[in-house]
Amino acid sequence: MNKERLTEILLDQKEVFSAKTGLIERDIPLEDAIKTSLVVIITGVRRCGKSSLLFLIKEKMNLDEAGYCYFNFDDERIINDVSLLENIDNLHKEIYGTEPVLFFDEIQNITGWEKFVNRMYEQGRKVFVTGSNASILSSEIATSLTGRNKVLELMPFSFNEYLRFKNISTDLTRLSTGKRLQITGAFDKFMAEGGFPLAVKENDPELLTGYFQDIFYRDIIARYRLGRVDEIKQIGIYFLSDIAKKFSYSTLQKISAVKSLSSIKSYLTYYADSFLFYYLNKFDFSVKKQILNPRKVFAIDQGFIHKIGFNFSANKGRVLENIAFLELKRRKKEVYYFAGKGECDFVIKQGTRITQAIQVTFLLNNDTLEREVNGLLEAMKEYNLSNGLLLYYDMDIKNYHTRENIQLIPVWKWLLSA
Repeated sequence: MNKERLTEILLDQKEVFSAKTGLIERDIPLEDAIKTSLVVIITGVRRCGKSSLLFLIKEKMNLDEAGYCYFNFDDERIINDVSLLENIDNLHKEIYGTEPVLFFDEIQNITGWEKFVNRMYEQGRKVFVTGSNASILSSEIATSLTGRNKVLELMPFSFNEYLRFKNISTDLTRLSTGKRLQITGAFDKFMAEGGFPLAVKENDPELLTGYFQDIFYRDIIARYRLGRVDEIKQIGIYFLSDIAKKFSYSTLQKISAVKSLSSIKSYLTYYADSFLFYYLNKFDFSVKKQILNPRKVFAIDQGFIHKIGFNFSANKGRVLENIAFLELKRRKKEVYYFAGKGECDFVIKQGTRITQAIQVTFLLNNDTLEREVNGLLEAMKEYNLSNGLLLYYDMDIKNYHTRENIQLIPVWKWLLSA
C-alpha cells in the first residue's frame, strides 16, 4: 500500500480512537492483562465494545499519543496483506520516534497475522489484538502463539454494566423502595433491548437489526464463502424464535430445507464462531452421551431475540433463562442442563462433580411452583446437593412455606450479587 495513503489511514483511525468518550469500566480484570508479558487477545461478537476496551486499557497504562499504535483492520480502505503490520509499526516509529505498545483491532482480517505478533512477542513488545471470529483466532493461536497468549472474551453489557452506564447505583445493602423500582424498571428495559453498548447509548434497539445482518453476512456468509444464504439465515431466525429450547438436527433440516447433515453441523459451527449463539449440553458423566443428547441454544444478547425472532412476547421465561445463561458464562461457570423425569435449567460443574442446580422461571405462582421445584429437587437429589437456587421475575404465591434447601431470588438481584 502507498505509504502516504497508509499514513493518512493510520492518523485518521488514531484520531477517532483517541476521541472516545462516555465509556464505563467493564467487568474484565484489566490489571492482569496489562501486567502479563503474553500477547493479549480480546475476542467477542461485533459491536460488543472491544475497541472501547482497548481504549480503557490504553488509559489504565497511561500511554500518551506516542506510546501506543492503534490500527483497525476492519477498514475498507486496506487490503489483506500481512506486510501492513510491519509497515504500520515502522510508520509509528517514524512519526513519533518511539517503539509503541501495539493495539491491533479486528486482526483476523489479515492472513498470517500470528507470525508477526509472535515475532513482536519474542522481541519483548507489548501487543493487544481483538478479533470477532472464534475459529480464526483459535486456529491461528494454535500455530504460533500456543502458551504465549492470554484470551479475554468480551460480551455485550451485563446488567451490572448496564446500570453503571445508566449511572444507577447498585448497592443492595441500601435498597429503598424508590431505588428498587428504579433498578427493576431498568431491568425491564435491559431484558427487552439487550446490552450492546451503542444501542444502549443511543436508546435505539433498531441498531440490532443492522448488527445481526453485519455479523451474519460478514462473519458467516462472506468469511466461509457460502451460497445458501436464505437457508442458513432461517436457522438463525428459528433459534432466536425458540431460544433456550432443545433442538435437533432433523428439525433444522426441515425448517432450512438443507438436507445435508454435515452442512447443518457446519452452519451451527459458523454461528458459534461468530459468537451469535451458544449451545448447551445435557450433563452426563459420559462425554459420548453428552454429544448424542439434544442441545439447547442461547443467543449472545437478548435484544436479538426481540428484534429478529418471532413470537417473543410469549417467551419471557426463556428470555430470562437466556439472560441467566449469559451471566453464568460471564462468571466463567461450566454449565449444563439437567433432564430426568423433570428438567432443571442449569447445573454447574466444578472439577469432577456438579456443585449447583439453578432453575429460572418468569412468573412463580401456585400453578408453576410444583413443576419448577420438582425439577430442581430432582437435580439436587441426582447430584447429592444440599440446596438449590430458584430465580424468578415475579412471584405471586399464596400460603407458600419456604423450603430451607431452596433459595428464591429475583433474577435482577442475582445478576447484581456477584
